[in-house]
Amino acid sequence: MNINLNLKKVISDFQSKVDFSGAVYVKDKDKVLVDESYGFANRSDQLENNSMTRFGIASGCKLFTAIAICQLVEEGKLSFKSKLSDCLAIDFKHFDDKVTVHHILTHTSGIPDYFDEEVMEDFDELWVKNPMYHIRKLSDFLPLFQNESMKFPAGEKFHYNNAGYILLGLIVEQASKLEFSEYVQKYIFSKVNMKNSGYFSFDSLPSNTALGYIDNPDGTWKTNIYSLPVKGGSDGGAYVTVDDMTKLWEALLNYQLLNESNTKKLLSAHAQVNESSFYGYGTWIKRAENNVIKYHVMGYDPGVSFHSAYYPDSSVKVVVCSNKSDGAFDIMSGIEEALQSTNTL
Repeated sequence: MNINLNLKKVISDFQSKVDFSGAVYVKDKDKVLVDESYGFANRSDQLENNSMTRFGIASGCKLFTAIAICQLVEEGKLSFKSKLSDCLAIDFKHFDDKVTVHHILTHTSGIPDYFDEEVMEDFDELWVKNPMYHIRKLSDFLPLFQNESMKFPAGEKFHYNNAGYILLGLIVEQASKLEFSEYVQKYIFSKVNMKNSGYFSFDSLPSNTALGYIDNPDGTWKTNIYSLPVKGGSDGGAYVTVDDMTKLWEALLNYQLLNESNTKKLLSAHAQVNESSFYGYGTWIKRAENNVIKYHVMGYDPGVSFHSAYYPDSSVKVVVCSNKSDGAFDIMSGIEEALQSTNTL
């Protein structure tokens, strides 16, 4: 069985097991191995997902934020050693004055988070006291964390932090004089022809955009429109197509977005998460015996699951987008097993 048929069978088997809804794209150098879609972008109208459907990717777009910061460093508008207090004219009365851009990029800043994934399980809980329909711009997040105390001293350890990436987005806005989503559209998406991607508001979604679905144990479901901010920002919430996300990897790795030095800095392991997992700037890195197995990004929100990876030894790129709260991880794992079994990875 050739690799294309094997991959498609594996994906189909996993899809039936987990009722996956979304799109899957696998590319080996210039050859597309898989371009498959499943489920509905709109269940009420029975509109099917397709290869050009736009999907929310939650925290997967922290990579875009990191690229934006690196671009501004290249322009000399800030540095990785810049202090937070020098970058933003905002009062953070309890924050450590040693916090730098590097600390925030690598989740080692120690600043408080508005949603701490280690202690909070339900993202919906956030919006009980802070209605999501009020969250339309980055500064709207500040009251959720700016007056809280530090979790630990800057640089002490890795602790995944969404609020930090909100601050990075605000730094992009101040340094570029553009709204964050406008900056990403102009200097990242448009630059590499990601023509179907963007930061869209729930109340004005463009055509062929998948609605996110939350399935209840009793078989009923609801969309995620009341579970997330109206518009995504620098910590998560952009929409992409599987093809566009592949273009992002290719552009990044071909130094179209950053020079070689800053690309390597972005993809360097700056913080260790566990024995084999590390974090660079906006990207996760899996290593074995000092060899990089993959660079990857992922995102989870109510009604959203997303995984994408680049495997440097083979140049394979994989994108898995789902408009359900889970499923992307299972599909990704199946793809990796299939590629390893054929010595593609």
